[in-house]
Parts: sequence; C-alpha cells; structure tokens
Amino acid sequence: MIGIPAVSHVLPSLEIIRELAARGHRVTYANDPAVGDLITATGADLVPCTSVLPVADNDWPDDPIAAMSLFLDDAVQALPQLRAVYDDDPADLYLYDIGAYAARALAESQGRPLVQLSPTFVAWKGYDQDVAAHLWGLPGADAYRERFARWLAGSGAATTDVDAFSGVPSRALALISRAMQPHADQVDTGTVTFVGPCYGPGGEQGGWARPDGAEKVLLISLGSAYTRQPEFYRQCLAAFGDLPGWHVVLQIGKYTDAGELGVIPSNVEVHPWVPQRAILEQADAFVTHAGMGGCGEGLLAGVPMIAVPQAAEQFMNADRLVELGVARRIDTADATAQALREALLDLTADPEVARRSARLQADARAEGGTTRAADLIEQLLV
Repeated sequence: MIGIPAVSHVLPSLEIIRELAARGHRVTYANDPAVGDLITATGADLVPCTSVLPVADNDWPDDPIAAMSLFLDDAVQALPQLRAVYDDDPADLYLYDIGAYAARALAESQGRPLVQLSPTFVAWKGYDQDVAAHLWGLPGADAYRERFARWLAGSGAATTDVDAFSGVPSRALALISRAMQPHADQVDTGTVTFVGPCYGPGGEQGGWARPDGAEKVLLISLGSAYTRQPEFYRQCLAAFGDLPGWHVVLQIGKYTDAGELGVIPSNVEVHPWVPQRAILEQADAFVTHAGMGGCGEGLLAGVPMIAVPQAAEQFMNADRLVELGVARRIDTADATAQALREALLDLTADPEVARRSARLQADARAEGGTTRAADLIEQLLV
C-alpha cells in the first residue's frame, strides 16, 4: 500500500490493510512517518516515505491548480524514495491512494498489477466534460499539465497521458457507499467496485457510554482538518444547549480551545477528539462537515444529518445527502443557532427521513465493506 499522510486518506483503508495482514499476507505500507503509528497498528510494515504535502499545519491553497500542484510535487520527490525500496523487492500487488501518483508510476514501470483504493467518489462517464474541463480552463492549468506530462515521460509509467493517468485505473475499489457517488449509473462497474465504508469489528476507536437519562444524542464534528470554527461551535451551544431531552457531544479538534466557547451547558460534553463511530451507533442525529468519511459513518449509523460543508468536495457531498432525503445543508455563514435548532427538530420529527435513513443504512451494510474488499484484492493475487 502506498499513500499520503492526510488522515482522511489514511483512515478509510486501514481496516483493509489490517484484514490482509491478519490473513497472513506480507503487507508493507509506504507513507510519511507522521502517520506511522496508525499504519503499524494494523500489522503492516511501515516503509518511510517523506511527504511534502502541508498536512501538518493544514495550509492548503484555495486555488485548485495550486493544490493539485502540491500533489505533483509530492509525487516527484516520492518516486525515488519508493524505487529505493521496491525496485529490489517488487510487490506482487500495489494498492494506492488516489493522491499517491508515484505509486501508479512505480507499479506500471515494474509491470505489476495495481488497485486504487478511493476514499471518495470516482470519475464517471462525462466527468471530463462535467468537472475536468472547468479545471483545465483555470489560470496555470496549462503549465501544470505540461509539468505533469514531463514527469510522466521520465517516470517509467506506461500511461503517459495526463488525463488517463490521473483518472481511474484498470481496477479500483471505491470505499464509499454507492449512494454517495455522483452519476453512479455512469460509473464503469467493470473497473470500479463500490465496497462501502470499510471498518473493523468495532472498538478500535474506543468506546463511549450514553449518559443515563439522555433521551436523544446529537454528535457535532467537523472532522480533523477544518475545525478552527469557534463561532460555529458557539452557535451550536446556543442552538442545542439545554435542549430538552438532548445530550450533545461536541468535537472541536486541535485548533480550537474550549475556553473560547464560553459557558458550556450541562447537557454538552466538549472534546478535541471523540470515538465518532461509537457515538454514532448510539446517536439520533449528526452535525457533520460532510467529508466522505463522515457521510459514510452517518449513513451506516442510519442517522439524519445536518451538513455544514467546509471545503473541497464537501459541498457536493452535502448536496448529495440532501438529495437522498436524510439531511439539511446549512453553510457556515448561515449556521445561526435558530437555523441549526430548527433543522434538528425538523429532521428528527420527520418519519420519511427516518425511513430513508434506515433504507440507506441497509444498503450500505450490504455493500460488504472490509471483508469484501479484502476478498477482491486476494482474487488479484492468484
């Protein structure tokens, strides 16, 4: 497995790695040592591969071409590191994250099979016209494509076309519920298999006990990256603090101090990090930034969601949850205490929302998750 150190890209596939190691396979995982503890806990051997992506300080540029250039920069410097290890000890099969371009170049140069593990949605027929054409029209795109093409030409990769290389390879596992995939009916199912979110048997995040007397539980989490939102958290406290019958768990991340929030109501617990899945299994609603991981966990838990997107594909994810009939979207600027409270009460009182949440939960569980993903990977090793 070859990945990048963004936690939202590491976590989705960890249980697949754990399962493959448990089945007796020799599994190595090339990634930055910053996420080494997560990797070695699965039973895989960490292959240190230093990354230059700005994940430590979360300093991502707003310009999409500039952001894409960072991933190319990372690939350019990662490929020699990977060659130093794997040219003398090639893998029988390479798994790789969508952001790890060097992995595909390495596998193709060695003539080895590879499988993309996508933590988010994949391209569909028409994606080039729907999305990519817009990107390639932005300032700086031509220079980026030229630099990417030059790198590919010298990388040893068999695929030298930039669009083909950065698109879906010949085999991919989408680690998301098919319900979250835009234009799912236009995805090539001969190439892509939706296995749903891949989790373990439970307990790996830690446990959580529902307080006595809590009639309903609300979890609020903006994930791991875009959590410096003290004003939003204060609006949440005003919306849900002392709401009759509700117990609230508020995750504020490592960039916000609880002291900035003022008086914490008695029905609210505040933490920098929480065992999200353990709480969602007992929750009645979820306020989420609509990252793909959070969306998948919410669907698996069968809870209605208030989506407050922060960046990137989260806006599209939020809209998709609304289309599915299990969420309300409230942008951060509009997330007043009144709007948040009204959305929660409306969602949790609507029997149609409950019915749709239950159906999507059943669909997500039927996709197979970790076991199915590992089975499909093993088939390619025969």
